[in-house]
Amino acid sequence: MRHLRFAAGTCRFLPPATVTDSSSILTLQTLVFEPLLRWTDGGRVVPALFSHWQAEAGGRVWTFHIREGARFHDGVAVEAAHVLATIEGILGSVDLFGMKWSYSRYLAQALITAPTRGTIRVENPEPFADILDIFAEFVLIRADATGAPILGTGPYRVASFVPDVAAELVRVADTPGPDRITFLAIPSPEARIEALMAGRADVGMQLERPAKDAREDAALEWGRGLNGLSVMHYLNCTTGAFTHPAARLAINLAVDREAILRDLFHGLGVLSASVVSPVHMGMRAAGLAPIPHDRDRAMRLFEEARTQGPLLLRTPRLMPERALEVTEAVAADLGRCGIATRIEVEEDRPAYARQVGQKRIGDVAIFDSSPRSTFRVLDDKISAGNKAVWWQGYEDAETQRLIAAANRSLGDDAREEAYGAVLRRLHAAPPWLYLFHPIEVFAARPGAGRFALEGTGILRIEG
Repeated sequence: MRHLRFAAGTCRFLPPATVTDSSSILTLQTLVFEPLLRWTDGGRVVPALFSHWQAEAGGRVWTFHIREGARFHDGVAVEAAHVLATIEGILGSVDLFGMKWSYSRYLAQALITAPTRGTIRVENPEPFADILDIFAEFVLIRADATGAPILGTGPYRVASFVPDVAAELVRVADTPGPDRITFLAIPSPEARIEALMAGRADVGMQLERPAKDAREDAALEWGRGLNGLSVMHYLNCTTGAFTHPAARLAINLAVDREAILRDLFHGLGVLSASVVSPVHMGMRAAGLAPIPHDRDRAMRLFEEARTQGPLLLRTPRLMPERALEVTEAVAADLGRCGIATRIEVEEDRPAYARQVGQKRIGDVAIFDSSPRSTFRVLDDKISAGNKAVWWQGYEDAETQRLIAAANRSLGDDAREEAYGAVLRRLHAAPPWLYLFHPIEVFAARPGAGRFALEGTGILRIEG
């Protein structure tokens, strides 16, 4: 019987109505639960708990079919009522910062019903092909008799669980992988490497922080993968210097992002070319290269925009990783262009997120963008039609026209092309200071198995 010991930053099961972008929690969730639909790199979705679906009325009506024979680990058959309860719970929930998720806004006009025990029907006044993106982020979870949210339909059932310590999992599905998994919470990446070297763990994730030499010298098998997270700086497009499009392009030319990756992150990242990563829908069709570092052109554009300092740069210390150091590097590059800056540090990270949602970002504010859905990034952060919580005043008529066209596109190929057009426009007329997408690192003891990192940050067991 094969037994795999899995080391991650945390070991936690979240309540059924909670959505997260934590790589550790998502990896554990993927072993025990199923999403309604499953992401693939490239931003497309494939069947998961929903085995198939149909669109009618030009994309206004969608019918989703639950996989025949799907059962929870306690033997209860999955019915549409379970899925409806999950959807309704998520629509009424808040994120880790106490802010309401955007899902309720996306589905505000939708009528969601269960015509049969095995089907979910979504009716919307307007075409809504992006319902696929939303359902790919919803995971079906039930609580057991003790109230623990550990009952799923995935390949492993939970045999025992101590929060933030360990979970013991037993394989119940005919899928590749070990018979048993011990999922260990080891908060420090250095301690995870030590556990691997000492034989207390077989595979560990989120190992990008330790020094490069430590990774290369360890007698382990190393792997890496691109995370679809975007690390960026919001630009205040409502008041101040960055109301001028030339200034927004200028700051993207002014900052040496390759130096930030090299000096602060051991080169573990890919430079951003638009508002989403290479694993998002639309980026293949967009065919973009990152905006090059060009200080001379940046200075000319700042002069054209009559940009004057000091600019206020706001930052927390963490989330994104090394946020203050990244912001200091941006300030230094602006100084080399003759633009004075002032940095303001917010020590309370949840408060910082709320302030960004309240548009209190100074002139520039570091943040990250985690949705795997191109639709969600545009709808939450870019669209002037919605002016949603994370929108920071960006208004561009051509961008808005292209977003509207993309939102009405049905079929993967049509959506890819339509979103590609939006992303090309946002490359030419940036609303943010684009920085990078992280590369995550994992390691395994020789012979432990085959693993791969997905764009969501999930470490997947392949064999």
